[in-house]
Amino acid sequence: MAIMMAIQVPKPGADFEMVEREIPKPGPAQVRIRVLACGVCHSDVITKDGVFPWILYPRVPGHEVAGEIDEVGTDVKDWKKSDRVGVGWHGGHDGTCLACKRGDFINCANAKICGISYDGGYQEFMVAPVEALARMPESLDPAEAAALMDAGTTTFNALRHSGALPSDLVAIQGIGGLGHLGVQFAKKFGYRVAAISRGPDNAALAKKLGADIYIDSAATDAAVELQKLGGARAILATAPSGKSMSALIGGLSANGTLLVVGASMEPIEVPPFSLIAGKKRIQGWMAGTPTDSEDTLRFADMTDVHPMIERYPLAKAAEGYARMMSGKAEFRVVLTM
Repeated sequence: MAIMMAIQVPKPGADFEMVEREIPKPGPAQVRIRVLACGVCHSDVITKDGVFPWILYPRVPGHEVAGEIDEVGTDVKDWKKSDRVGVGWHGGHDGTCLACKRGDFINCANAKICGISYDGGYQEFMVAPVEALARMPESLDPAEAAALMDAGTTTFNALRHSGALPSDLVAIQGIGGLGHLGVQFAKKFGYRVAAISRGPDNAALAKKLGADIYIDSAATDAAVELQKLGGARAILATAPSGKSMSALIGGLSANGTLLVVGASMEPIEVPPFSLIAGKKRIQGWMAGTPTDSEDTLRFADMTDVHPMIERYPLAKAAEGYARMMSGKAEFRVVLTM
């Protein structure tokens, strides 16, 4: 019996366990992936703490997977052994619900989530359905690709659907795990980029990442500053603070959009008239499908976009998770095999 190492959560709220498991076999329309790297995302708290009551335990977290196919199951036609692949938040769809029939796979009524619906990438080998696979360019470092599978896909996909055009002013709120990628993608898309963060400490980094303008929201009213620049066609809100997001709505231009990607339970408060005047809107955005991830990886590879990562070996997954939860990581934590 072939054995691998895995990091599992035995029950909701429990500490991570390093265990030996039998290497899984792929079933029909599945592949087995030799994991090369897996990002540690704040959303892994869903598995760690049992946020969704239907999660079956023990469960291996991890939805930012980069690896290569080790074995294919029956009925697999378009994938072969040694193909480099990634698996992100969208871990599969049923293909039969109304959303899927409309091609809206990200909103599948029975969508699967890697590391939540089934065991994810905190292990040496994992099994995934073929509809969850994204092709990974040969030239990409697996650790960087892993960090792009969720945070990268989320920011890239939200920005490219924002309605902003090259030379439009686009603001990125927060220079962290999502925001540092948002600034880079926004610049590569040809936008005039304003980075917004609290305090002066991130100014130099924001400019290095490609921001044209830095706005210190602790020292000035960011919405007023954006209006001085003509108003933002889109604001990518990455810092998970409903209060901070609410304060930015006044900085939108006519037909502007506040794109919400920073997950928070705090309400966003806005006077209805401020949305009516100028036809502004607030839109949430959730990662993307494997095709969106493929576009993200390819674009990052073509345009030299790089996530800033801290690497931890799989055996130190608990330490890497704690580092991520502390908010002190710069900026994505990735487990390497």
